[in-house]
Amino acid sequence: MSNYIFVVSAPSGAGKSSLLKAFLNSEIGRDNFAVAVSHTTRDPRVGEEHGREYYFTSINDFESLLKEDGFIEYAKVFKNYYGTSKAEIDRLLTAGKNIILEIDWQGAEQTRAIYKDKAKSIFILPPSLEELRSRLETRNTDSKEVIDHRMDEAESEISHAKDYDCELINDDFDKTLKELMEYFSNTIKG
Repeated sequence: MSNYIFVVSAPSGAGKSSLLKAFLNSEIGRDNFAVAVSHTTRDPRVGEEHGREYYFTSINDFESLLKEDGFIEYAKVFKNYYGTSKAEIDRLLTAGKNIILEIDWQGAEQTRAIYKDKAKSIFILPPSLEELRSRLETRNTDSKEVIDHRMDEAESEISHAKDYDCELINDDFDKTLKELMEYFSNTIKG
């Protein structure tokens, strides 16, 4: 059985992380999938741990890895770098896992270019931009300035959803989770 690299993208606040956490707690998710941990230069949020949510690194260390061609994809978003290392992908593929990458549309394009037939992509959409703003404000993790910037970027990000293999609208968490599980399951079973 071939292993896949699933790229999952969404504007911030669409529910991507919550859906993936629930999926990975399911039997199929737990047994067959692993999330590739990305590197970032942003500061950890409350409750985040190095090596679990991200590999938190300095700008100098990140740029050194870039010079060594150490990433399959990377982007600079909101003044911080984010990237998935080749070493992380190799580690998970060697372990026989299907890989989930939580990355933006630019990273999705870079990943599809490298892995072609192995890469599958899913875009999680919010029910509306108004609901997206409400979710971001309710999270209480970002300033108004950051939320306004994320909303400005959301429309651009959403315009790339059509380039993905699968689009899911997260208007009902349980329904969307079921659709996500079906897509993952059907893909790995062939």
